[in-house]
Amino acid sequence: MAQLIADRRDIDFVIWEQMKGEELIAYDMYADFNRKTCDMIISEARKLAINEMLPTLQEGDRQGIRYEKGVVKVPDCFHRVHKLLLEGEWGNLQVPIEMGGQGAPGLVSSAAVEYFMGANWPLYVYASMGHGTADMIEKYGTEEQKKKYIKPIISGKWGGTMLLTESSAGSDVGALTTTAVKNADGTYSLTGSKIFITDGEFDLCENIIHPVLARIEGDPPGTKGISIFIVPKFLVNDDGTPGERNDIICTGTEEKMGIHASATCGMSMGSKGKCVGYLLGQERQGIKIMFNMMNGARMATGLQGLAYASSAYMLAVNYARERLQGRDLSDFMNPAAPSVPIIKHPDVRRNLLWMKSYVDGMRSFFYYMAACQTRALLSASEAERELCNDMFELMTPLIKDYLSVHGHEVCIQAIQVFGGAGYCKDYPVEQYARDCKITSIVEGTSGIQAMDLLGRKLGMKKGQVFMAFLGEINKVVARAKGIQNLEGLAQNVQTTANRLGEIAMHLGQKAMSAEFKTAFAHSLPFLEAMGDTIMGWMLLWRAVIASEKLACNTCSKKDTSFYQGQIKTAEFFIRTLLPVTLGKMEAIKDTCPAAIEIDDDGFGGL
Repeated sequence: MAQLIADRRDIDFVIWEQMKGEELIAYDMYADFNRKTCDMIISEARKLAINEMLPTLQEGDRQGIRYEKGVVKVPDCFHRVHKLLLEGEWGNLQVPIEMGGQGAPGLVSSAAVEYFMGANWPLYVYASMGHGTADMIEKYGTEEQKKKYIKPIISGKWGGTMLLTESSAGSDVGALTTTAVKNADGTYSLTGSKIFITDGEFDLCENIIHPVLARIEGDPPGTKGISIFIVPKFLVNDDGTPGERNDIICTGTEEKMGIHASATCGMSMGSKGKCVGYLLGQERQGIKIMFNMMNGARMATGLQGLAYASSAYMLAVNYARERLQGRDLSDFMNPAAPSVPIIKHPDVRRNLLWMKSYVDGMRSFFYYMAACQTRALLSASEAERELCNDMFELMTPLIKDYLSVHGHEVCIQAIQVFGGAGYCKDYPVEQYARDCKITSIVEGTSGIQAMDLLGRKLGMKKGQVFMAFLGEINKVVARAKGIQNLEGLAQNVQTTANRLGEIAMHLGQKAMSAEFKTAFAHSLPFLEAMGDTIMGWMLLWRAVIASEKLACNTCSKKDTSFYQGQIKTAEFFIRTLLPVTLGKMEAIKDTCPAAIEIDDDGFGGL
């Protein structure tokens, strides 16, 4: 039977065979979970996603959101399914029990959310957007703030946002102009405007809690002078019910390329001089607190890119199996030969395997990061906790950017498989391509992630973290070298990883020299090369496990096909795409300064 959104067999493989999920759910924190329970959760999430959420995807896109006198109305078809998400508490699956969530293991919640995001990302986010808001309050709020805000947000009864971006202060957060003036009662009066606020206003909840970055009057310029405030849409009464309307309003919504069912709002505070905010944490600690949310947001954006890619690939491979067009190449000269499914054509097969290799590699990479989060928190070994935390910190920019950029590329190639039909709204692949594009922009564009990688992450602990990363790759390489037919693939991955280490050292030295601008002009190509290397690592790892399973000679016919597919997917990527990565690294080594040296007028168009 054709699958939708994600290949369930592949998710099970990654969780239970590659990431050894049963070891992860053995921690005391997950005493209420076993493999059977986890499988049931994923199955129920899959059923809800396919049967209830997916049918609203195109309808929601076509109707879009409506802005009417400060009120944002979501697509009509969202209301019933949103209630199902809240009733099943699906929006807070991974949130700790003490915060009002379900406390599910990270790998399990990742699988459920992959289905939800692929089925209808805007609908899912209306039910879950506030998690980052609640988490910041849990970590930095007063006891009164925790009691007042967290559980209503986690339940989905209230929404949550992040008011960061301004028209003149996007990535340069320190340039913001929103101000806060302290009142005699300890509250603050805020004045300013924010743009591009996801779910800043919508009609599915009774209150929305806005964390707002602002500068207290008199505090220094730049990021060091920024604080963060809790600004409720409705002020909250002592009994926890919404009270008087606060002076924060939605001034309009953006008409976007995609995600038309997601409310992207402009927000204005203090137009009547009565916008009340409550300091979260300490004064001038706003950026530190905001970055607590940012890593989670970047992980979520990477998963969004993966979910779109997986969904588009499933549609493409199913279409290729069903669409009859053209004769088999071996019968090309025989006009009487029957038409065959397009999956029989060599270039379609190449394209499908190209997509599969990225989807498989990206899924393994994301779930590896989820496993690192769990082990960094719960492992009994201090060395393992440190290693996993380091891996997570190092690779967060890659999860966000590589999965979002290549997720979009997979969606584009899915349209190619459909041909002209894929460019029409009859099939959702064109919507996935439009919707996915936002993932490479939000939470820091590609260039921002590359600067973070080169400027902050490569030098962590004087480069020891990056070397530990290469060591993790070489552990898989060593296993693969002991398996017949994988030795060559293992050597290719090792060669690529070794070269990546050399290029990292070269680029790091350039970044600390007078040529630092040239180094940063090559930071994104380096991120790409590192991402490619990670894909080779993940796919070789998959091939190792598959080979070991096949060697037991106990596999069913279906599992045999699946495991053989893993080996061929690794072979395709490592033999056809990793050589291109070596070329990318040669270009980085050359460190051409043209982008820095060209005169501004030299770009033309004058």
